[in-house]
Amino acid sequence: MGRDKAMVSREQKRAILHEKLQVLRSVTHSRAGNNMSIIADASTYIKDLRQKIARLNQEIASAEDADNSPLVSVEALETGFLINVFVDNSSPGLLASILEAFDHLGLTVLEARASCSGSFRLEAVGGEAGDEGLINAYAVEQAVVQAIRNCP
Repeated sequence: MGRDKAMVSREQKRAILHEKLQVLRSVTHSRAGNNMSIIADASTYIKDLRQKIARLNQEIASAEDADNSPLVSVEALETGFLINVFVDNSSPGLLASILEAFDHLGLTVLEARASCSGSFRLEAVGGEAGDEGLINAYAVEQAVVQAIRNCP
């Protein structure tokens, strides 16, 4: 009777293994007929999935980098500019760097509100120091973006 149990157990194990291999074959879309080929196809399938995961992780990282890029908008006013800046991560010296960029452009800060807790936000009204009128909104925006990039 012990021998019969061993035979039944062996047959059950074989049936379970066959069933699992058929599930594996189905999941991996394998057309293989023998067990070794099913396992080889599954291995290839897993490698392909790993490559897809790596590509998706790179895309996610790129998207996160884009999300962390500074948002700068500059609107021309009659006598200057309204400048809005948002940076996801605040860093020491960022406000000073932006104010130096304003100074280099010849902008005088007429009014400003800044917040540096966690993220960095700045809303400023800048007026042109001289009467030249040579500064445009795009130049201000580019100077602010460069100041943010240059800030350690």
